[in-house]
Amino acid sequence: MRHPLLDLPDAYRAGHPRGITSVCSAHPLVIEAALTLARDLRRPALIEATCNQVNQDGGYTGMTPADFRAFVETIAGKVGFDPAGLILGGDHLGPNPWKHLPAAPAMDKARRMIAAFAAAGFSKLHLDTSMGCLGEPVALSDEVTAERAARLAETAEASGAGPLKPVYVIGTEVPVPGGAVEALDTLQITRPEAVRRTHDVHRAAFAARGLENAFDRVIALVVQPGVEFGHDDVVHYDPARARDLSESLRDLPGLVFEAHSTDYQHEAGLAALVRDGFAILKVGPWLTFALREALYGLDAVADVLDGHPPAGALMATMEQVMQDAPGHWESHYHGVPDTLWRQRHFSLSDRIRYYWPAPRAKAAVDALLARLGDRTLPWSVAGQYLPDALAEGGEGDAHAVLTGAVRRVLERYERAAA
Repeated sequence: MRHPLLDLPDAYRAGHPRGITSVCSAHPLVIEAALTLARDLRRPALIEATCNQVNQDGGYTGMTPADFRAFVETIAGKVGFDPAGLILGGDHLGPNPWKHLPAAPAMDKARRMIAAFAAAGFSKLHLDTSMGCLGEPVALSDEVTAERAARLAETAEASGAGPLKPVYVIGTEVPVPGGAVEALDTLQITRPEAVRRTHDVHRAAFAARGLENAFDRVIALVVQPGVEFGHDDVVHYDPARARDLSESLRDLPGLVFEAHSTDYQHEAGLAALVRDGFAILKVGPWLTFALREALYGLDAVADVLDGHPPAGALMATMEQVMQDAPGHWESHYHGVPDTLWRQRHFSLSDRIRYYWPAPRAKAAVDALLARLGDRTLPWSVAGQYLPDALAEGGEGDAHAVLTGAVRRVLERYERAAA
């Protein structure tokens, strides 16, 4: 059975480039919105989990790869999405969660992780072994990186389950996961010679282990095309600056590029990325940012419908939850107290997304939705706090507002990728 992602390089070389949206989130409402849109458009859905988010030890979500598959398939059943159209991906698969350990035990953990991903039927695997472990340089040489990636591919090949042989993504020249920490001025676009070297050293490392067939299923390289976002600013795609990088694909048959941190790009920029061979568009924080906007808006609408001005109760709860457990934001946000407060709630990096599963946060959201119940939201009120939620004269309920906020972002990607 042919993997559907293998069609992307073929389409690019046939002069009809198209792309796919990679949804990087474990929030159930985000996944519901993604699967519902894919159902309506009759397109496959690519849902990815990172090595820190999901692994054999549970990650920060508490889910193993098998758990995550069951979680996504349960949502698919709820919305009527055929699971045959579901593509699950593992992102940054390597020793990163265990890089505080020496290389040998860290790589043993990484091999166990990728085996679990492959056994659970994840069929798109990004091999990322570029980080140094205990006692090693922060960044490793291309040769060491490729040799470790080939070891992980060997494990995945031996552990795979399901009808599809896995396809692989290589390369590690990516933006900072979750967005940049400092203000953005310029970005260094990946050089064509770096692309060629990444490809060649990985091909040699795979061949040294007899994995030529697996290397034929390397479909993409991760590169930096010049897109990024910080707390308040976005670097938008400039096709002219990325022309040499894009043209380097001519020498790499069977490959496209994967673009990380495409969040908050203009729709025209997303379409230009696809046109220029950046066929896999990863998005995550923008989706939960839109969800957070909708939740805060609904909190205000609920207060108005209850007959009093907005009190910001949900925001106050989330502030306390984040203050009580600062591990997910304190190394990413910097500044005076007022700046930190604003970043916690409104930074484009959306570190608040890590806190929605917390018991107090979940209870606050559940209480908000219980207050609203199945009441329709008059557009005259919703328009004040949720200006894009309802068409003029229209009505909707809270659940539709939340999934609709995410869907509107994803629709931009789907139009750009078509």
